[in-house]
Amino acid sequence: MAFHLKTLCKHGRSYTLKSRILLHRPATAFSSYYNEKEQSSQNENSNNDPFRRYAATAAVTLSALGLYFFHALDIEKVYAFGKHKNVEYGALREDLKTYTMEEIGRHDNKRTGIWIVYKHGVYDITDFVEKHPGGSDKIMMAAGASIEPFWTIFANHNKDDILSLLESMRIGNISESDAKSHSADDNDPYRNEPQRHKALKINGQKPFCAEPPASLLVESFYTPAELFYVRHHLPVPEIDLKTYELELAVEENTQKVLKLEDIKKYPKYTITSAVMCAGNRRSEMAKAKPLKGLSWGVGAVGNASWSGARLCDVLNDLGIKEDDYNHVQFEGLDLDPSGTYYGASIPISRALDPRADVLLAYEMNGQPISRDHGFPIRAIVPGVVGARNVKWLGKVIISKEESPSQWQQRDYKGFSPSTDWNNVDFSKSPAIQELPVISAICSPEPMDKVPVKDNKISVKGITIF
Repeated sequence: MAFHLKTLCKHGRSYTLKSRILLHRPATAFSSYYNEKEQSSQNENSNNDPFRRYAATAAVTLSALGLYFFHALDIEKVYAFGKHKNVEYGALREDLKTYTMEEIGRHDNKRTGIWIVYKHGVYDITDFVEKHPGGSDKIMMAAGASIEPFWTIFANHNKDDILSLLESMRIGNISESDAKSHSADDNDPYRNEPQRHKALKINGQKPFCAEPPASLLVESFYTPAELFYVRHHLPVPEIDLKTYELELAVEENTQKVLKLEDIKKYPKYTITSAVMCAGNRRSEMAKAKPLKGLSWGVGAVGNASWSGARLCDVLNDLGIKEDDYNHVQFEGLDLDPSGTYYGASIPISRALDPRADVLLAYEMNGQPISRDHGFPIRAIVPGVVGARNVKWLGKVIISKEESPSQWQQRDYKGFSPSTDWNNVDFSKSPAIQELPVISAICSPEPMDKVPVKDNKISVKGITIF
């Protein structure tokens, strides 16, 4: 897979003139690489401020709770962060009163006070609710009950600064029996996740994010599904083909509902396209500048053969005219605790262009798409950030508006180097769609020892465009 490849680009497609181009035409995914890369340029004092670190961490990791920007509120004067470090968060404390879950359940509003439970701990978050970076409506879902089921979905809450903030609001304990009955393990939404190949390097467990070793990327033109990088935002949904339906809507009005067999009645097209995570190679960038987000190597990318129905054929059946609408929204079947689905959108001009090869794909490398990669249907949008290649597709909406989703409006956007968490305005930046050319050396890897022959070394890598 050396870089001696020649390709011809026409109408956004790549054609191989000389073997072997690794990645034909990328349905790439450069998501908050731009976003998090630029936004991390905070001054040293800001980085040392524990509440600001909490706000920034929450903003990056809890996208499904809608918290991607948090104005620097003055609550560090209210909560003592350092005092509660080096303690076992949520552990039983003999110096505090014990409450029953029945008592705690009555504290679910401002009048009686807003309490939540974490492990053995009871916490009065009444004064914090309005300051919650994700908005009061999100955190109020846990009012009078346990926060753990929500934090099992957004596991990056489990950091010292966030737990220390919570511990500063501790008022009591729950009994041992209540603690066991409200354990998150029994309701863990990740308990039925697919099995993954051990070769994958895990960057995040919940939600699951992993990539193959870089050297494996250049061993095959098509990346095997088992070794294809995985980037989830929410738990993998369990979908029964007997009940699966894809809803087609114009604005708020459903026009048609398709089962998998209905989609397979459309002409079947097969394309080769790469998908890449927006944060790919973030670990390298972090060596030059502090960054937030998952520490991806060069392996958050994969190339595959995708088969399915063209989206333009399906939309043409509905009589959709490009001049009447601006966007096509995709909704996945993966959802957060509030019942909000993962969503994204692409311009309708791309969706209706037969040359754009946008697919409702049901096969990957000649086999039914696996659960980790979007079973039974996923959107494949060649050349576009992977965040728009929505998996587990449940609804397609033709609209004059972009998707209102968190991941379209407050993530996967690009900003200038002067933008940080103190001045970012997500409404001022367009959502990332197409991506630039990118290349990477996959072999040798850093610190490898390689033989030198005639003052030359053998190098293998990938190019995506």
